[in-house]
Amino acid sequence: MPALAPGKRLKSAVCTTEIMVITAPEGDVDLRCGGAPMAEDGDGSGTVDAAHGEGSAIGKRYVNGDGSLEVLCVKAGDGSLSLGEDALKVKDAKKLPKTD
Repeated sequence: MPALAPGKRLKSAVCTTEIMVITAPEGDVDLRCGGAPMAEDGDGSGTVDAAHGEGSAIGKRYVNGDGSLEVLCVKAGDGSLSLGEDALKVKDAKKLPKTD
């Protein structure tokens, strides 16, 4: 997959998942959903790999281990997001300071 840029939208080739890139590392990125590479014109007609079938949730941000890749799920689907074979994790919400 070519380099990603913030604001770029991608679709899954195997399910209904759609994402928008928030931050991305330099160079080529192997972003996948359901085990298949994502594309700008994904049609969702393939089959989700059982090892990558945990699903994606709308409105959640997903990040890789070092935080260099962050995407926002804009349409949920049956496939889970990964960078190559490494699954992306849901980004934890920041805790707000206590105000009394």
